[in-house]
Amino acid sequence: MSGGRNLPTIFAALLGAFGLAQLVPYGRNHANPPDGAVVSWDSPTTRTLAERTCFDCHSNHTQWPAYASIAPISWRIQNHVDEGREKLNFTAFDPATKEVAEAAGEAGETVTKGEMPPRDYLLLHPEARLTVAEQRALVAGLDATFSAYRKPGKARESIGTAAGGRRQNDGDRD
Repeated sequence: MSGGRNLPTIFAALLGAFGLAQLVPYGRNHANPPDGAVVSWDSPTTRTLAERTCFDCHSNHTQWPAYASIAPISWRIQNHVDEGREKLNFTAFDPATKEVAEAAGEAGETVTKGEMPPRDYLLLHPEARLTVAEQRALVAGLDATFSAYRKPGKARESIGTAAGGRRQNDGDRD
């Protein structure tokens, strides 16, 4: 059986590929840019909830964990942060950009649908998990904060019942 003899070769090749991946410079620039125009929050509660759940990807205040410097996970994290800041950056807010204005208007909706924060982020950041009450407060706060950018007449499904929405454990229900 040659399968057993190939195992060390396969392991060495994987280890070599992992080592070579560390040479790729993408995903290691963890200097946060300076703040620009900061969002004017409707309340301190909304800001606190957004900081806890959104700021790592949607602000210039990203907290970079140690594993964010190890490829290939560093590539995924850097990509998430780059895309998040481009789409909607709470600490460099430019609603003059059509895409940013749309993202601001849809911020509460993405939380309601369970699209944000992403599930893979929640796996490594349990502090970002929201109870149903916190999720409702965040959605209401985002809607109030970005009301000028919401499309008129846009209906919202209730949290916990929306398609794709998440219901936490029974202890989190209202």
